[in-house]
Amino acid sequence: MAIDTELLGRLRAVDTPTICNAIEVAQKKRGFANFTRQQLVSTEPEAPALVGYALTAKIRGKMPPEDSAEVLRERRMGYYRYVAEGARPGIVVIEDTDYEQACGAYWGEINTSIHKGFGLEGVVTNGLVRDLGDLPTGFPVLAGSIGPSHGFVHVLDYDCPVEVFGMQVRAADLIHADRHGACVIPAEILGDMITALDQLAASERIVLEAASQPGFDFQRFEAAWAAFEKSRT
Repeated sequence: MAIDTELLGRLRAVDTPTICNAIEVAQKKRGFANFTRQQLVSTEPEAPALVGYALTAKIRGKMPPEDSAEVLRERRMGYYRYVAEGARPGIVVIEDTDYEQACGAYWGEINTSIHKGFGLEGVVTNGLVRDLGDLPTGFPVLAGSIGPSHGFVHVLDYDCPVEVFGMQVRAADLIHADRHGACVIPAEILGDMITALDQLAASERIVLEAASQPGFDFQRFEAAWAAFEKSRT
């Protein structure tokens, strides 16, 4: 299902922490938890937020692949066809199954250029990125770490459920990501997100505007905070 143009614009205009807050406003409760739980390295930290449908895959690179060259090539080409023809806007979400022992960078100058050429928005992965300084601009990679080698990196599976630093992702989930990390926007509250963003902004203005006024002191803070708590989730 294609995302509404107005909603897409609103989601892209704010950062991922704001989206996490707005999801709770839309859900009318605290405790939203489907977001990354560790710091990610962003190759373009000042880039606007990524918003798109998840195109998922699993990789590994610590050990040589066990499958034949023919099987590996067929799977590799199947993966590239999948991301080339998948939903748009699209974000690649890849789980490196080597986790803390990951040593093979799937994302370098060649692969990022291919995926950007396919018209994808960017990448979220717990794996490695390399070739800093040579990567194409306008295609942010949010990676678990930086490393020099591709190791034995290869695709294990694609169009499958994945986990990236605690964030559970299914193919076609709507992802929001920036230098803070990433989250999955629940499909059932998408229709409420614009209202939730407006409500969140109005609540936060109560404190932010009060704090910016001359003479702001504890009494004014206390009054503003009481109004803020009354209005927020």
